[in-house]
Amino acid sequence: MTSKACMTKESKGLGFFERYLTIWVILCILAGILLGMSAPEVAIFLDGLAITVHDAPVVSIPIAVCLFFMMYPIMVKIDFGEVLKAGKNLRPVALTLAVNWAVKPFTMYAISLLFLGSLFYTLIGPEAVDYVKLPLGLDLPAGARHGAGEVVLVDGLRMLMVPLWRSYLAGCILLGIAPCTAMVLVWGYLARGNDGHTLVMVAINSLTMLFLYGPLGGFLLGVGRLPVPWQALLLSIGIYVALPLAAGYITRRWIVAAKGETWFKNRFLHLLTPITIIALLVTLILLFSFKGDVIVSNPLTILWIAIPLFIQTVLIFAIAYAAAKVLRLSYRDAAPSAMIGASNHFEVAIATATMLFGISSGAALATVVGVLIEVPVMLMLVRVCLRSKDWFAG
Repeated sequence: MTSKACMTKESKGLGFFERYLTIWVILCILAGILLGMSAPEVAIFLDGLAITVHDAPVVSIPIAVCLFFMMYPIMVKIDFGEVLKAGKNLRPVALTLAVNWAVKPFTMYAISLLFLGSLFYTLIGPEAVDYVKLPLGLDLPAGARHGAGEVVLVDGLRMLMVPLWRSYLAGCILLGIAPCTAMVLVWGYLARGNDGHTLVMVAINSLTMLFLYGPLGGFLLGVGRLPVPWQALLLSIGIYVALPLAAGYITRRWIVAAKGETWFKNRFLHLLTPITIIALLVTLILLFSFKGDVIVSNPLTILWIAIPLFIQTVLIFAIAYAAAKVLRLSYRDAAPSAMIGASNHFEVAIATATMLFGISSGAALATVVGVLIEVPVMLMLVRVCLRSKDWFAG
């Protein structure tokens, strides 16, 4: 009885936000762009508040604060007994690993190569070039060739001049090999997925990234073995996942011990209900205020990069969702299994692109475009999940 009452209250609390979520998202995107254009000094200041690793911004402090309040209500609601049960269900875990590491990196490479290197080649410009850092550990004189690039001097520094579309391709690849390990908790929560199962997959995916991110990236980029950004990976996972997880676990145990489980479910959780979505909307405003000038000054460039990223996201979601149906997973396991493959760990992708190619490179810009389309596209897929719950048994 208590459980039903809790579910009813939660549904009512989120109903207003969910019903008009698309409108709120559009308004927040516009508000962010306007803020970045009308008060650029504010956006620059906030964007500069970051924790860096090797001069690459790994954790944006304002975004980290927003993500904490997005994650914390979800973590508080997780019953860790359910997490242990979810860990024993191997089918959704196997599906997630297969899609994330055996399918997603290669479809991202193929789709991005098709659009950026063929369909949009003339639109980007056959003569357009980008100047990126020399690959780590490489010492070549000016005029030397390396892969598709040539070493040139730019303001006295040796840089690798490469076709611009190849630089964009590199950024897309870095997104494709960085499956989501944080925001997927929000998408799974909004889609009414199994939070315990999602948390198990996040933990396994985080560990897998530490071992496969470097080798896969080096193979697909073709620039030698990609150095694993250990510090960036560990720092982002610690701040975006471990911190709210620990806070939620401690809060749940303390309140249940002090007030009882009934008070915890009927009173405390009810107060937390809107916080996740409010934090999500504030994050949107911040993200688009940081990059408002990029969007306004490069609208077509953003579009050329966004199209293959959008197709890749929808394709991976469809593959994982259909496979979950074939494997006869329950809806609560199928939704997060599809979400974790479709979304990206853009913080690590941006940090790696900056470390490898430079902050002003086309590769870094491509990873930023991944950030800009992530939230709207994933919210669209959440709606797809909610409208297709009846496809799954249980």
